[in-house]
Amino acid sequence: MASDMRLPVLRKAVSVSSAGSDRADHKDLVVPGDVITSDPGFMRGHGTYIDEEKLTASVAGEVERVDKLICVRPIKTRFNGEVGDVVVGRITEVQQKRWKVETNSRLDSVLLLSSVNLPGGELRRRSAEDELTMRDYLQEGDLISAEVQSVFSDGALLLHTRSLKYGKLGQGVLVQISPALIKRQKTHFHNLPCGASIILGNNGFVWLYPTPGQQEEEAGGFYTSLEPVSLADREVISRLRNCLLALAAHKVLLYDTSILYCYESSLPHQVKDILKPEVMEEIIMLTHHKLMEQES
Repeated sequence: MASDMRLPVLRKAVSVSSAGSDRADHKDLVVPGDVITSDPGFMRGHGTYIDEEKLTASVAGEVERVDKLICVRPIKTRFNGEVGDVVVGRITEVQQKRWKVETNSRLDSVLLLSSVNLPGGELRRRSAEDELTMRDYLQEGDLISAEVQSVFSDGALLLHTRSLKYGKLGQGVLVQISPALIKRQKTHFHNLPCGASIILGNNGFVWLYPTPGQQEEEAGGFYTSLEPVSLADREVISRLRNCLLALAAHKVLLYDTSILYCYESSLPHQVKDILKPEVMEEIIMLTHHKLMEQES
């Protein structure tokens, strides 16, 4: 029976600038019951309550101050969507003229039949025939990328896939991480130079897939390639998947640059070794160092 034994080795020390620690000192982290301020001039926001005329934290998280308003943003929470957010979700139910979608939020999101591009891309009113063939477009278990169109009063999200960059997802790997680790950017769709593409859903669902060739625009967001994925592409996607898990384990913000630096730092190691604690720590230290150099 083979066993994996690892001996201690002397690793090259990687110096990390103190700028990161200085920046961290400015963030007030609190736990439930911590007194944030006793100044009566501040207003109570989300994640706080008044106890004996003192503003107190009700959740564990980071204190945010906007003028006289104080709130606490939880470190670990369900996804609270905003209009314009990019999400990756899974169809859970087909209803009358709508699909229910799991998007890592408190309530299932809603995708209306009128909010999708039909195959062919023509703009027309949805007929009874379209309603009867809804399962031909999307059925239970299908993964989709979409955008938040609006938020209902109860917090549920209304989605749409009217742009050709959204729609049904084909072959790839879904990685679930905390929504707090996804950095908000202008675009959440990235074709990485390593040969794979990534969709960074604001809801913490990240989709890794082979970079597509010529996309069929006539498909209206429902075309999914079922061509075999090459071994080289599968290795790249597997390495990216392990890099995402390593970054998430060390609470590093996920965006295209941090993921690419982590991928490059992991190249000397085999894919299966990336998640070993000592290898993971070395890769994350190198990634931090590259990010610090880029910022400076």
